[in-house]
Amino acid sequence: MSSLDHSQETVLVTGASSGIGAEFARQLGARGSDLVLVARRVDRLETLAAEIRTTRRVRVEVIAADLAVDAPGERLLARTAERGITVTSVVNNAGAGLWARFADSDPAQLRQMVALNATAVLDISRAFLPAMLQRQAGYLLNVTSLAAYSSIPMQGAYSAAKAFVLSFTEALWAETRGSGVRVLALAPGVTTSEFFDVINTDDPAVHAGRAQTPAQVVDIGLRTLDRRDPPPSRISGHLNHAIAVVPRYLTRRRAVLLTAANTMRNASASAPDVAAT
Repeated sequence: MSSLDHSQETVLVTGASSGIGAEFARQLGARGSDLVLVARRVDRLETLAAEIRTTRRVRVEVIAADLAVDAPGERLLARTAERGITVTSVVNNAGAGLWARFADSDPAQLRQMVALNATAVLDISRAFLPAMLQRQAGYLLNVTSLAAYSSIPMQGAYSAAKAFVLSFTEALWAETRGSGVRVLALAPGVTTSEFFDVINTDDPAVHAGRAQTPAQVVDIGLRTLDRRDPPPSRISGHLNHAIAVVPRYLTRRRAVLLTAANTMRNASASAPDVAAT
């Protein structure tokens, strides 16, 4: 596979209003990619777009969209076409968590969370991948999570949705081998962002200095994507990789119980005034 020339790409980035998504936009803009930034908070998108346009000679378009709706991929494809934009690559980053016992969770919130984390990734990938395959170029990077490698109490539906993204993306990687299109699942661990603010909890890793920054996560993702033969998935950071590998050597029972013990211990140690991932 030939080397990746980012200056020839027009990249659609979902969840671009903050955190990892905003950092993808900045770093891709720095590499010369034109951008289509997608999120619900259009004011933040416009601010980010203005920042990138000021510092980089790239085209930046903004689309305000709720991706937890029916057929978000078709809607985005139509809206980009209306503006005369040909999207050549996609970063599916949008996502949200939910911290609660499953039986106590709001059913509407559960459906919305799974729609955003899993269904939207599936639908947007389906909408834009065929044109990439026809051009024999471009990339599809789906952001999953370290949670994809564990069954996490209080976040059961979230970890399951992220496991779906991991498995789905790795399967696409195999299907598209030799096509000229790169496919990668990127799995961050705890990352300093608004994630834990949104789900109203925290992770002690932030206080212990073990959290990565969005810049570190995106740098790992793009350096992996730049390889001539990228792997199907990449865990962000050596410590996170070790955490993901340990359960493979345990029975499912032991792995779930270990994760449950760590989850409840972290929950009891949470400091609700600090944001993470």
